[in-house]
Amino acid sequence: MISLSDILPVSHIILDAETSSKKRLFECVAQLFAAQSGLPQSEIFDCLVARERLGSTALGQGVAMPHGRHASVSAATGAFIRLKEPIEFDAPDNKPVSLVFVLLVPEAATSEHLELLAHLAGRFSEKSVRDALQSCGTPEAARDLLLAA
Repeated sequence: MISLSDILPVSHIILDAETSSKKRLFECVAQLFAAQSGLPQSEIFDCLVARERLGSTALGQGVAMPHGRHASVSAATGAFIRLKEPIEFDAPDNKPVSLVFVLLVPEAATSEHLELLAHLAGRFSEKSVRDALQSCGTPEAARDLLLAA
């Protein structure tokens, strides 16, 4: 399995993002990933939106994990965004989302993709981790929390 440390550079962590909707969040993430990958921002945005149309990627407890596969992506990449104000995300518990981990993987990376999502879901299921992510002061601190075993 690819390590989370390999796909989550500090530059892909945004704390207290001012985003008013799921669409704006996906635009922000698409811009971030496009700068790194060289893929067109619109293709990344469309990839995330297409997956979200299949069903909400919100987990509940204020957490969402939007993700997608793209044929032109050569290696998995992730981003963590803590929103300044929670947004509606069609979560199973009907709570708005403020902690978001976005994952973009190669089209053929099925098992790798699922392993990463399962690992992240486990981290976000811990109340202590969610609380710490809500209050951490730097992207480095957020990364350390996400990478802790």
